[in-house]
This record gives sequence, structure tokens and C-alpha cells, in this order.
Amino acid sequence: MTDIAPVDLAQLRAEFPGLPASPLIDRAFDYARERSPAFLFNHVARSWMFAARLAALEQVVHDAEVLAVSTLLHDLGLTDHAPGPNRFEVNGAGIAAAFVRDQGFDDRRAQLVWDSIALHATPSISAFKESEVALCARGIGIDFGTPDNDVLGAAAIASTLAVAPRLDMKRRFTACLCHMAQTRPETTYANFIRDFGERLVPGYKAPSWVDAVFNGPFSE
Repeated sequence: MTDIAPVDLAQLRAEFPGLPASPLIDRAFDYARERSPAFLFNHVARSWMFAARLAALEQVVHDAEVLAVSTLLHDLGLTDHAPGPNRFEVNGAGIAAAFVRDQGFDDRRAQLVWDSIALHATPSISAFKESEVALCARGIGIDFGTPDNDVLGAAAIASTLAVAPRLDMKRRFTACLCHMAQTRPETTYANFIRDFGERLVPGYKAPSWVDAVFNGPFSE
């Protein structure tokens, strides 16, 4: 399947005029679009729309720029533009935080971006963090089918998919994660990529905390 061009900002704003606007959001949009394959960029664009729509629906007070940047940049760690020895969320969070600092964010807002991205795949923690962090994870989760799909509603999801189609998302996203489990397994043991490795990658074996506890250097 040949990639078509990923969604552009004018298309998103035409579908959802309530999307927040600022020069920084525009730059973050272009930054992610230039560095992501089309299927992955459409996913992050949908995630932003879902998160913004949730915030509007539930009237959640939040920093709209932080939420926009965090959702748009949350998967840089799955590209070649955020290398590093850590899990992909942490690698991507570092690049995103550096980006917003260069754009003038203070330490507090940059930390919110870092937390939003580093914790986006850990909803059991992000749900209890600041509103920007929680909304980021919830918006991303809708693109995978969480209970928030029912909160947002089928019509809002369908209109988002119409402007930012999935482009074979399930197969391509799975292939991306399996590639990481094959080539950089040490970065996958502590996040959901482990599930893909154990299910789909021959020879993948994650270390166990049971072994670590039983083999600890203690006499009892």
C-alpha cells in the first residue's frame, strides 16, 4: 500500500474549528509531520483532535498549547528522530521537551510536555496527573479503542477518521512495534511493546522480576 499525504492543518481546522491555534502549535504540527510516516502522523493528529474534543466536551481546564504539542509529538520515539537507550516514550519525551524549550516554554510547561509523552502509554499513572497529562493519554487511547470512545461518541470519531484516515494503522503500527522488539528489545520490557514481542516476535523473552527477587543476593 502506497502512502498518501498525511493530513494537513487546514483540513483539521476545517473539520474542528474549535482546535486551538498558535504559531507554536503550527510549528509542532509541521515538526511531527516532517518526521513521521503518514500512518503515524495521522494517528498523532487524530489523538490531538480526540484530546481537544474530550477537553471541550468535559469542560476541562487545561493548557491547550501543552496538550497540542504533547499529542502531536508523542510518538517521535517510534521514529529515527528520537534515538536513545530508553523506552520509546522517554526518548520521545526528551526530544519534545527540548523542542518546546527552544520555542520559549518555561520549565513547568516543558515538564508537562515531558510527563505527557513519557506517561502516555501508562494510563494507570497518567490518569492521576495534571489535566494535560491525563487528556493526552486519553486522546491517544481513543485511537486504540478505550472506554473513552463511548464518552466522545461514534459521530465525533467518524468525522475525525474521515479527515485523518487510519492508513492501515493496525498492521503498520504492529510492524513498527515488532521491529523495535526485534532490534532493541532492551527498550521494550517495561512497556506495552513487550506484549507484542511475546505474542508476535519469535525468540523474544523478557526478563522477569520473579527471577530478580528469587536470585537476589540475600540469605533468607
